Amino acid sequence: MSDTQTIGPSGFGFSNSAEDVTDGMDLTGKTYLVTGCNSGLGLETTRVLAARGAHVIGLARTKEKAQKAFADLGLGDEAATAVACELSNLASVKAAVAQVAGLGRSIDALIANAGIMALPEVKQQDGVELQFFTNHVGHFVLVTGLVDQLSADGRVVMLSSGAHHMAHENGIEFDNLSGEADYHPWRMYGNSKLANILFARSLARQFAAAGSKKTANAVHPGVIQTNLSRNIPTAEAEVMFENIKKRVTLKDVGQGASTQVYVATSPALADVSGKYFQDNNESPTNPLALDDAMADKLWAVTEEIVARVL
Repeated sequence: MSDTQTIGPSGFGFSNSAEDVTDGMDLTGKTYLVTGCNSGLGLETTRVLAARGAHVIGLARTKEKAQKAFADLGLGDEAATAVACELSNLASVKAAVAQVAGLGRSIDALIANAGIMALPEVKQQDGVELQFFTNHVGHFVLVTGLVDQLSADGRVVMLSSGAHHMAHENGIEFDNLSGEADYHPWRMYGNSKLANILFARSLARQFAAAGSKKTANAVHPGVIQTNLSRNIPTAEAEVMFENIKKRVTLKDVGQGASTQVYVATSPALADVSGKYFQDNNESPTNPLALDDAMADKLWAVTEEIVARVL
């Protein structure tokens, strides 16, 4: 079972919530972009950031879903802007980039929160396995398209997962990005989450090489029972979470959102980049996630996919 009482060097740990890690912060005048703002961790992230005074640009599959989330939270136009962004459709992502850029706002952090998980059967978008396409390629286009909108010390926060350990033992399956050769729901999910960390690492290296104060990090939120599991049959999902509960302690949504909010806002992390966090502290990762050659290849292959699709 997870040690829910351990406090790390940050002063926070497993049990702290997004409210805890921003206690006393005044984010008035700051702008944060959150993908998947309408449910789960994205909704809680949006709520807490707005409560601290920030303006949130909330992206959801449709503008209506984002607007409903804002209405449910009691957020008006001065607090939040709704943008449609279907991450599995690069034309939609490109349109979202244009809309966000058109707002003319300097963005203090891009929080790539949205994702899909453990599709029971192989599905593809533009010839690429759908989890990899949505979780990695869609966010790649969004983030790289908005890097210039980041403030001088802006941050990129990629929501990865401890499931990146489930990726293939050799790392990104460049010879099976379609998923057709050998599909396993969790291995392919792990593949996409490993890609999220490698992407953040590449961005961090690029920022450093350019002498920029911008940063990029990846986070594991913990295990939370949200609608991320919506693609798993209900009965199977119930059994899965019952088995998980025997091994680890589940977090609630507030605790689950805390690490991404901490990495996006903490003054203590102004110069921290290219790292992986869980439970509101820097954490070790799979050695594969430190492979810069793999990260470089992933970037090049992703650019090839994007060029082919767009």
